Amino acid sequence: MTYDTQPNASHFVNGAPLEDATGDVIDVIYPATGEVIARVHAATDAVIAEAVAGAQAAQAEWAATPPRERGRVLTRAAQILRERNRELSVLETMDTGKPLSETLVADATSGADALEYFGGIAAGLTGEHIPLGRDWAYTVREPLGVCVGIGAWNYPTQIACWKAAPALACGNAMIFKPSETTPLSALKVAEILVEAGLPAGLFNVVQGAGAVGAALTTHPAVDKVSLTGSVPTGRKVYAAAAESIKHVTMELGGKSPILVFDDADIEDAVGGAILGNFYSSGQICSNGTRVFVQKGLRERFVARMAERMAEAVIGDPLDEATNFGPLVSARQMEIVTSYLEKGKAEGARLVAGGERLDRPGYWVTPALFDGVTDDMTIAQEEIFGPVLSVLEFETEDEAVARANDTTFGLSAGVFTRDLARAHRVIGRLRAGTCFVNSYNDAPVEMPFGGVKMSGVGRENAKAAIEHYSQLKSVYVRMGPVEAPF
Repeated sequence: MTYDTQPNASHFVNGAPLEDATGDVIDVIYPATGEVIARVHAATDAVIAEAVAGAQAAQAEWAATPPRERGRVLTRAAQILRERNRELSVLETMDTGKPLSETLVADATSGADALEYFGGIAAGLTGEHIPLGRDWAYTVREPLGVCVGIGAWNYPTQIACWKAAPALACGNAMIFKPSETTPLSALKVAEILVEAGLPAGLFNVVQGAGAVGAALTTHPAVDKVSLTGSVPTGRKVYAAAAESIKHVTMELGGKSPILVFDDADIEDAVGGAILGNFYSSGQICSNGTRVFVQKGLRERFVARMAERMAEAVIGDPLDEATNFGPLVSARQMEIVTSYLEKGKAEGARLVAGGERLDRPGYWVTPALFDGVTDDMTIAQEEIFGPVLSVLEFETEDEAVARANDTTFGLSAGVFTRDLARAHRVIGRLRAGTCFVNSYNDAPVEMPFGGVKMSGVGRENAKAAIEHYSQLKSVYVRMGPVEAPF
């Protein structure tokens, strides 16, 4: 089946598609075959200027719009996303290579959840009254202004909505720059928002790589930058935003631990580790790629994991029977294969997978390493691919200490039937988003984000409101002013 993946224009600015063919060409490649399926142009200075000016003009009026009406627009957009889930999911699969069986349930649908959630709470974003005897004070929650969202390539639709929904609910405008690797889906989100009634200029999409991101991050009219990406990119964006004291949210990488105790349900633990290592071909920032398994269960865990990995269906991502797809790009495939070689060279035992498939596209089978030690490269560095490392431990204290021995702190998981231990261990793990007898759930009602090098701020839930608004405090004196002279 042939799909038309070429967008009407490279950018979406001021409520309409916008093209400027003088920008650098960006090839959009279908990861399953390596074929070019679309071409867009990077934003020029003129495109960026138009997007910023449009966002500034639209934001003032949007901030004055009753919050209930802002919420209605987001809720209508959520409904449209759900109605068009299949076509949006097909585009997401073509853009990212993720299997359609996954994108149908995890991408546009989660984007719709975000729009619906923040649309629902928009009217309740109030300040508070503070009694001070005869006098009193009150707070007003105000928008920040023009926000910039910089997306990653693994969840382009979801990330666009995760950033747009709270920003718009709070009365901001947003300029969104998708990853240059997966630039197509955000354009559809922009179209749907306008169709739902969003005034022109409030959600603009501009394409480009690091230079475009840098231009947006340093623009004097931009008030907030929200990035989903790697730690090296986060350092650059954070430093650039700091020059003009912009608000920031940084959702960065991780090397997250999953702790599996002897008494865990082995099927649940293996299933959680599969979700934490092989979903989206392992290309998820919160993945639990260091799987610490207690000594008494390790051999059975590894054997059962290998059995279930053999059940992976690796095939055409557009076939709903497929549940494991290619890596997103040739570059990512090179990175993953280099880590596989490092793992073997440093003495880890490759139990299953880790093969480069002889077919077009960027295919590497899910890999299971046993006998991994804390000092190995595959246990230290974020791979962002389907590479699971099993590390053995004996005691709870040992597991916690080793799990925390990392500069990252995005996620962590614990599998045990002892719920007292589960909560005790979670309380000791230094990570921002944690799971008990589960892994990688991301409902919009729950804040998402990390600690340490894994980021700053939170996305989703009521916590996101704090990062897309600011409080104005007002003191009201009800009697005469007393002054010394």
